[in-house]
Amino acid sequence: MTITINSAQPQDLTAIMTIENAGFSADEAATDASMAERIRQIPDTFLVAKQGATVVGYIVGPAFDQRYLTDALFEKTTPNTAGDAYQTVLSLAVSPDHRGAGIAGKLLTALAQVAQMQQRQAITLTCLKRLVPFYESHGYINEGVSASAHAGETWYNLVLPLTDDLQSHDGN
Repeated sequence: MTITINSAQPQDLTAIMTIENAGFSADEAATDASMAERIRQIPDTFLVAKQGATVVGYIVGPAFDQRYLTDALFEKTTPNTAGDAYQTVLSLAVSPDHRGAGIAGKLLTALAQVAQMQQRQAITLTCLKRLVPFYESHGYINEGVSASAHAGETWYNLVLPLTDDLQSHDGN
């Protein structure tokens, strides 16, 4: 299976939303309008994985000036700013038919490459407890429970340092 990774395009929206709704609860999932806005505003950090012409996964998030995501990031998208130190991940999802094939890892790697080219210090995301081991297996550091109340869930802050001198929040 050959997977290509490119920037999301408006014509990818329907497939992206099918994957989004399969991967997240109704309270967690982005709306069509917010996902379309992300495609328009942050195409450099909205990546899709395709097998042929079929979207099989995606990763998206804006650059941000804070170490941890805030719930406001899920509500409104603004263009990436060159000076922001952090690359966020708002959504990472793979089609149910393509899970377990390493696509999520490829998307994480591709976004890390973009973030490094844009001179970000780290990638930051929140995830549910059951997903912490997955992100840790890709080098992310669990920095504890997030202040996020998104979808009424308990979220965890995970950070992937991209520079050698960036230490975890607790100094370790």
